[in-house]
Amino acid sequence: MFKSKIKTLALSISVTVFAISLILMPGESLEASIRGLDMWWEIVFPSLLPFFIVSEMLIGFGVVRFIGVMLEPLMRPLFRVPGVGGFVWAMGMASGFPAGAKLTARLRQEKQITKLEGERLVSFTNSSNPLFIFGAVSVGFFQNATLGIVLAAAHYIGNICVGIVMRFYGVKENEEIRSRPTKRKGFILREALSALHRTRLQDKRPIGKLLGDAVTSSIQTLLMIGGFIILFSVINKMLYHLNITTFFAEGLSALFILLQLPDQLSIPFISGLFEITLGSKLTSGVTEATLLHQAIITSFILGFSGFSVQAQVASILADTDIRFKPFFYARLVHGFAASVTTILIWKPIYERFSDEQLSNAIPVFARHNDAFWTDMLYWFKTAGPIITISSLIIYMVLYARKHVNR
Repeated sequence: MFKSKIKTLALSISVTVFAISLILMPGESLEASIRGLDMWWEIVFPSLLPFFIVSEMLIGFGVVRFIGVMLEPLMRPLFRVPGVGGFVWAMGMASGFPAGAKLTARLRQEKQITKLEGERLVSFTNSSNPLFIFGAVSVGFFQNATLGIVLAAAHYIGNICVGIVMRFYGVKENEEIRSRPTKRKGFILREALSALHRTRLQDKRPIGKLLGDAVTSSIQTLLMIGGFIILFSVINKMLYHLNITTFFAEGLSALFILLQLPDQLSIPFISGLFEITLGSKLTSGVTEATLLHQAIITSFILGFSGFSVQAQVASILADTDIRFKPFFYARLVHGFAASVTTILIWKPIYERFSDEQLSNAIPVFARHNDAFWTDMLYWFKTAGPIITISSLIIYMVLYARKHVNR
């Protein structure tokens, strides 16, 4: 009871201080809101919307169940999750945060996975997409596409490490018996096709209704994501101007020195714990640190995902019985695993490619990487707002028709 009262008091004070800071610093608040809105408007919404819609359609048509049967022999022994986890894992890496959480929650609502399997699955299927790692961080912030190879490799290897660690989470004898895969009778492809057909027959919605529901559900999720991005962008800005970030950074300075990292990286690190974009950008601007030091901190920030992404995941999981706490611990494991991996692969990957770039034998991808990811970012910033506003108009039409029919 006492802990509950302390928690209530702490939350009330925090919200009150935040509200007062918004009143006292309206200019800074507006600037942070616009920065968060720009990121959602230009990049997040247009890049995630197609993946979300296609994922909903694939689940409805039974394709995910088909993939699950095919990947069961791989996912079950490696990560102790059903084969459908392979689909979630692939879509999470391709589309980025928080696609893994949305698909995991959807599979749990469809009862294709158990609660424990959902907690394992969501822990390693949420990752940053290649566009953000290469386009925004490596090229946009560091002006170094080769660094993106290291960051991406460390990030996805760290994800695999999290999945292997989480396979030991919640291991109980009764759970093992219940979740043990049944022995297969006949050819696996035939069984997968039968599962696909059965799933499609069970979902009695016509194609038009299925597509409309997919669009509506996807846009609702993206609106929620946009709200969290803007909120945490403002929170991060307020914490900096209230010197709270500086206070915690001073406490971390001793730890950074002990780890042989420049203490100037402490403020970007704290900022990155709240929002990965700002943390990565600030890290790239620390001239006192070497590129390896910056890469280590950036890898941790990308692996930890920031409280902004974690809040998005918590909101999505709230509609299910999947607990958020294992996901949070997994983010810490991912951050440390990605940082350690960055140190281990720095010489064999980054220094090797850098040496090659100094010679005449320059790899083809090294010549055009910067231009490719820069063009991709420019395309999203140009076409992204048009896609966003068009999708919102479609959403409003579908939403209005749905309520008028009711």
